[in-house]
Amino acid sequence: MQQLHRDNFKLPSYPTRILQFGEGNFLRAFVDWQFDILNELTDFNAGISVIRPIDSDFPPSMNTQSGLYTTLIRGLDDEGKPRAEERIITSINNELSAYKEFGSILELAKNPDVRFVVSNTTEAGITFNEDDKITDMPPSSFPAKLILMLLERFEAFDGVMDKGLVIIPCELIDYNGEELKQILNRYVDLWGLSPSFRVWLNNANTFCSTLVDRIVPGYPKDEIKELEQAFGYKDNFVVNAEWFYSFVIQAPKWLEKELCLDQLPVDSRLNIKIVDDIKPYKERKVAILNGAHTALVPVAFQAGLDTVGESMDDEQMVKFMRNAMFDEIIPNLSLPEHELIEFAEDVESRFKNPYIRHLLLSISLNGMTKFKTRILPQLITYSKKNKVPPTYLTFSLAALITFYRGERANEKYPLNDDVKFISFYSSAWDEVQNGKMSIFDLVSSVLADTDHWGQDLNTFPDLTRMVSGFATDIVCEGMRVALQKASGEFCG
Repeated sequence: MQQLHRDNFKLPSYPTRILQFGEGNFLRAFVDWQFDILNELTDFNAGISVIRPIDSDFPPSMNTQSGLYTTLIRGLDDEGKPRAEERIITSINNELSAYKEFGSILELAKNPDVRFVVSNTTEAGITFNEDDKITDMPPSSFPAKLILMLLERFEAFDGVMDKGLVIIPCELIDYNGEELKQILNRYVDLWGLSPSFRVWLNNANTFCSTLVDRIVPGYPKDEIKELEQAFGYKDNFVVNAEWFYSFVIQAPKWLEKELCLDQLPVDSRLNIKIVDDIKPYKERKVAILNGAHTALVPVAFQAGLDTVGESMDDEQMVKFMRNAMFDEIIPNLSLPEHELIEFAEDVESRFKNPYIRHLLLSISLNGMTKFKTRILPQLITYSKKNKVPPTYLTFSLAALITFYRGERANEKYPLNDDVKFISFYSSAWDEVQNGKMSIFDLVSSVLADTDHWGQDLNTFPDLTRMVSGFATDIVCEGMRVALQKASGEFCG
């Protein structure tokens, strides 16, 4: 069986117009996959030079397969039927190591055809390091590497304004484009770069903030032999991803033409939006997708389920999640209702994806912080608007508190959170067990943690009573009976 390589397969190639910081699974199954489709369907005609930003030889360089790899996109289609689609990605031309080939990378910055920079260097990648020096080859941080590239381009083209780049970071931080731009300006100050370069940096280049969304499990090692038999070739870089994805870019409208989005056929399923502000889309994702995950996990796990997929096969869990999403989360968001409902239906479909096994315990990581950022804003908004706490989001908070008992069906399970939360709950639930503290007092203590919540949640009418009541039912009668009672369905 042949190895996937341009020497063995006659496949298209494109001139390098994109520099990409990051060689990981997410970018390859998300941005590079989209660029490949744009190359096929439009005049985009853009190849990618991938820059490995860290000093590591693992995994092996994509040059071993001349930049080629296969994406395996699987999930439920618009009709709810399982669907799989494989694609050989041809948009990547080569991979360069920032630590071994930085001189070559600086040369790429002088290429007049280059127009875009894309990155995903993890949330820790967009950081400022005052120890970085202009003489470092390369400096340690991604922004410092990028500023040196931009300086090289500025000097090569005598600072002409039409040689600026469109910079599209995909790191999961709020307003990542704006944050990156601010850090680059700090390097201008640190290194004493010229005022004319600062003007060019800020005015010739376009920094786009983004919101990216796709689950990418990565290399399907458990299936690779069967997959390669089906492909008819060997591929060490296969990347598996879910069917759904969304790419929201905060940028001027002219970027639509730059990306050739205006040339896409009407029936194309590319889901790229160019918008004035990503904030409402961020709120939608955090509240509906992440919020539904966070609300579901402690409820479903304590009901005896282990994965999201199992939860979506459970009528009681599906009803709980839908009630939380459609009745208590969506009414508090700012986008048009039809967009929110469509997104929520996509979320439900994604949770049902038979090709992805999401362990509830894995999702439970840092549950206290996740509840604060993903659910609390909707709980508070609903409470203020309706003068009563929302039933299902409040029940989820009670389930989260009882989840930190760390025991299900007399078996211990690991808790993954900040040490202060683990320590508090361990001590508090021991006191409840020994009759030294009531569940009401435990809940009151949790809700009074102003350092965590930013306010004393006990001040919201009925919230403490409802949370402690739900928590008591969960502990005394079990999750399923407690949820029935909360939903008004208990007939015992």
